[in-house]
Amino acid sequence: MRSVLRHVRILHSLGPANNDHLSAIRVAISVAVPSLLLLLSGRPELIIYAVFGALTGMYGRSEPHQLRLRHQLQAALVLLSGVGVGVFLSVNQLHSWWLVGIEALLAGAGSIYSDKVRLKPNGPFFGILALGACASVPTVVPWYVALLISAGSAGFSLLVGFGGWVRRRAWNTGAVRETVRLRGRLRRQAIIHAARYTVAVGAAGTIGVITGSGHSHWAMAAAAVPLAGADLPSSVHRGIHRITGTLLGLVVVAVVLLPGPSAPLQFFPGAEAAVLAVLVMVFQFTTELFMARHYGLAMISFTPVILLMTQLAAPADPHVLIAERGIETVVGAVTGILVVVFIRSRRSPVPSASAAGRP
Repeated sequence: MRSVLRHVRILHSLGPANNDHLSAIRVAISVAVPSLLLLLSGRPELIIYAVFGALTGMYGRSEPHQLRLRHQLQAALVLLSGVGVGVFLSVNQLHSWWLVGIEALLAGAGSIYSDKVRLKPNGPFFGILALGACASVPTVVPWYVALLISAGSAGFSLLVGFGGWVRRRAWNTGAVRETVRLRGRLRRQAIIHAARYTVAVGAAGTIGVITGSGHSHWAMAAAAVPLAGADLPSSVHRGIHRITGTLLGLVVVAVVLLPGPSAPLQFFPGAEAAVLAVLVMVFQFTTELFMARHYGLAMISFTPVILLMTQLAAPADPHVLIAERGIETVVGAVTGILVVVFIRSRRSPVPSASAAGRP
């Protein structure tokens, strides 16, 4: 009983604050500027590409400027790879089993790369998310335009992340961002960890395709979440946070998208796209504000970010969108937890690469 109560307390506890507002402001600026430019250009449906590029700003939050720059460059490679592959699948109309197979394989490859360079947030989650989301919406511009929007947004995030150096001019000449040489035992553990990603993402996507879901990529992304935990308890906690945070976030989405007397969109006739775009920017700020301290709280905001920019890119019945998001999240998170339980190694795949903390 005492152990159960301890886990319950951990699920509800906030992590220590660490200048979270500064990181949230950097990410908010990184998302807001390119998104506003697209909104003013009359192309809100392209904001999805800008947001995934701007997520580069989520990495290296507490590192010295030159190390943050390198960290974010490594993260940008993961994010832009996900966007690029997703756009390729969309342009060539490769969905269903193609998406499941390719995303599962790249999840494993992304896991090895993320462990090697020690990405924080841990793992290839955001690359997987970008791949599935971009593959699931029609590409209404030439593929290179979509990729350039994402790359330009990532480049702007790099400038924002490095911008503080102009004010402080603090340069740690001896600072080095270490990577890990995956040899011997570490290589074996990294391969096992990558296999977890491949199995979890592939299994969740397979369930989504078989059940006829139109958004199986959400299940695949959710399946990757528990795998970033440092151990079994933290993996289960992350899965629970993913489910509860998403379900609460869907309540927010319902208030925004579903018609009713309290729906905010009814007060802005003809400007629905602008309202949704602004809400994406606001919710991304609150997502980053809590991401390092409580994953569940962060998901309450991140869920509207994903659904609202998906709605901007490919409008759909909000009832279906909300229902499928909830179902696919539960399926994916449970699948990820089961994979962690049944495919285990004695140690973390790479020392401190999957440390607890930022999801």
